[in-house]
Amino acid sequence: LWWAHSPPARLPRPPPAAAGSCPVGPCGRRAYAPPAERKRFYQNVSISQGEGGFEINLDHRKLKTPQAKLFTVPSEALAIAVATEWDSQKDTIKFYTMHLTTLCNTALDNPTQRNKTQLIRAAVKFLETDTVCYRVEEPPALAELQKNEWDPVVAWAEERYNVTIGSSTSILGPNIPASTKETFVSHLASYNMWALQGIEFVITQLKSLILSMSLIDRHITVEKAVLLSRLEEEYQIRRWGNVEWAHDYDLCELRARTAAGTLFVHLCSESSTVKHKLLQD
Repeated sequence: LWWAHSPPARLPRPPPAAAGSCPVGPCGRRAYAPPAERKRFYQNVSISQGEGGFEINLDHRKLKTPQAKLFTVPSEALAIAVATEWDSQKDTIKFYTMHLTTLCNTALDNPTQRNKTQLIRAAVKFLETDTVCYRVEEPPALAELQKNEWDPVVAWAEERYNVTIGSSTSILGPNIPASTKETFVSHLASYNMWALQGIEFVITQLKSLILSMSLIDRHITVEKAVLLSRLEEEYQIRRWGNVEWAHDYDLCELRARTAAGTLFVHLCSESSTVKHKLLQD
């Protein structure tokens, strides 16, 4: 996503960068590298409501995006969640842990300049290589595990969206009907641009549109979705053993990203104004 290929958000009066921290690419243009940790330079984090939505304040300065846009989010709940990310940073700011901030920057700056239709088509394209649609024939134990764990999710999606999905052991994958793809296109069109950014993020983590929609529709939990997306890896771990510093880290990181993306979708799909009105009524 945007955060992985860009500098951290343009923060109010950040401390000077260390020598050699800003590599230069061709034609003298800055080649953005993954952001490193930075010393925390603010004391308090708060939110305020502006004309365009809710803003994040670091002390008395407003947070901005990598493209210097005012960091403004559409709901108070999302603003609180982002502010919590900033407030939870200790002596140093670990940008790679701030997934909600990353998603907001992506939604605000839209660095790839894609419109809603392009976002939807990119998400639906994952059906062609969906993790839960590709099956093995050998070893038999793994084939049985895939059938037992993945079939119920595929069956749920087929019933939920009234589509045909299926699975295949062919390297070419299953033949997904055009009507199925169009049904998902229509369903995703009901989400706004912000939520679609989150949906694509979750799909990218799980390598599965089916698992992602099952998770976003609250049919399965984050833990279950991650487990199903890593089914073959988990099978190999049980067989050959676990490497704590590698497998455990990957699992925790995937859970964190998937949970953040799912939360982002829900917070961008709800109207805090409507909720406040209902509470008042």
